[in-house]
Amino acid sequence: MRILFIALLTTASYLLSAQSPHYEFRGVWIATVENIDWPSKRTLSPEEQRLEFTKILDLHQLNGMNAVVVQIRPVTDAFYPSKYEPWSEYLTGKQGLAPSPFWDPLKFMIEECHSRGMEFHAWFNPYRAIFNVTRSSVSANHITRTNPNWFLTYGTTKYFDPGLPEARQHVNNIIRDVLERYDVDAIHFDDYFYPYKIPGKEFPDQASFARFGNGMGHDEWRRSNVDTIIKMLSKTIKLVNPRVKFGISPFGVWRNSSKDPRGSASRAGVTNYDDLHADILLWLQNGWIDYVAPQLYWEIGHKLVDYKMLLDWWASNTFNRHLYIGHGIYRSGEAKAGPWKNRNQIPDQINYLRQNEQVNGSIFYSSKIFKVNPMGWNDSLRNNYYRYPALVPPMPWIDDVPPLKPLINNLSKNEVRVLYRGAEPIKGFTVYAIPKGQTITIDNASLIKIIVADKSADINLSMMPAQDTDRLFIAAVDRNNVVSEWVQVR
Repeated sequence: MRILFIALLTTASYLLSAQSPHYEFRGVWIATVENIDWPSKRTLSPEEQRLEFTKILDLHQLNGMNAVVVQIRPVTDAFYPSKYEPWSEYLTGKQGLAPSPFWDPLKFMIEECHSRGMEFHAWFNPYRAIFNVTRSSVSANHITRTNPNWFLTYGTTKYFDPGLPEARQHVNNIIRDVLERYDVDAIHFDDYFYPYKIPGKEFPDQASFARFGNGMGHDEWRRSNVDTIIKMLSKTIKLVNPRVKFGISPFGVWRNSSKDPRGSASRAGVTNYDDLHADILLWLQNGWIDYVAPQLYWEIGHKLVDYKMLLDWWASNTFNRHLYIGHGIYRSGEAKAGPWKNRNQIPDQINYLRQNEQVNGSIFYSSKIFKVNPMGWNDSLRNNYYRYPALVPPMPWIDDVPPLKPLINNLSKNEVRVLYRGAEPIKGFTVYAIPKGQTITIDNASLIKIIVADKSADINLSMMPAQDTDRLFIAAVDRNNVVSEWVQVR
């Protein structure tokens, strides 16, 4: 049995802890395309890559994050051994070249996340096939070579033609393969469906439109193609592993109200519906996706796309699915950062989203900016907003059955052994504190620790970040973040 000792945290007021939500998604995007976040270089050895990734997780864990969204298929390639697609050039320097000595980065990353109690959301780019046709490494067996008729070049990038059933089936096969072999917590797509428009150039899908258009308008047909793959993938995910979530991180504006009364009071030059042909509201309304994480990478008070206005709009259009807000924390590092040099920008954004019950948390883009502690925001998270832990919010449409309550054995005055007797795997145990004199309710409780464990853990109560006058409770938490009945231990 592994003995778990709980680290002593700095004493804090109960006012602060009471304001800390028990459930809140706290994620970070880790981009691999062009080595944005990880690996930092294509020349790193496997050992160096592993060390770098664990340091990234350690930093985010210290900042209070409970999930990472890692890009494992940036350009029709793979950060894992695949029978469908070659090894990524961003991992080994040359597409198709296996790591040496051999290892499985995806398996390693998932295990490292789960050992920290963090969720692993596997991020795929569905249609981008070659990042830059003039300089990207392309292996001899890459699908753009074996099935060139499936692809279209637009600007300097090569894409699957989303209008082809073969392209959609290939992406579906990729997702199914990962679901069958890896213990991921979610499948995640970003905003790249049909590509962002290049001024003066039309995406060259006229041939497939003539073949499959079936009398629809061109834009209507494109949206139908994207709807089809989202619906297909939703079915595949729930068939292979019903526990796995499906999330989309779209561009921050669905549609301007000037074109559609259902749209937001924004004046965006690009929208999901009209330009990227992604009808996010339809997917939410039909329950095809489990969460949406719009990229609200603009500041509070922006004249065209104000953060608060867009957050309110998305919050009123969740259709009872989860909403996580994408924060553009990277913008503090831009040459013309402007309002992103305001230390209150991210704190104010978090404060605002926490006022809306329809918002379930945050995702920050991207990982590498945290290395420099931009505007002191690492300190704001770890010492204030994320000082106390939170569970990823459970999704009742996936699972709402609580696990069995744990069995408690007293080992000494201040040490207890917690045992879980259920057959299903769990994430571990949660510890709550309620000051004496207050009613025992969830509203009066502070979640003070999440303990990752298989079936049992030995806990030293005197090392808890709780005051001596507090009453302590322990519960089991399952893989879907559903919590059991509490058991009082002090």
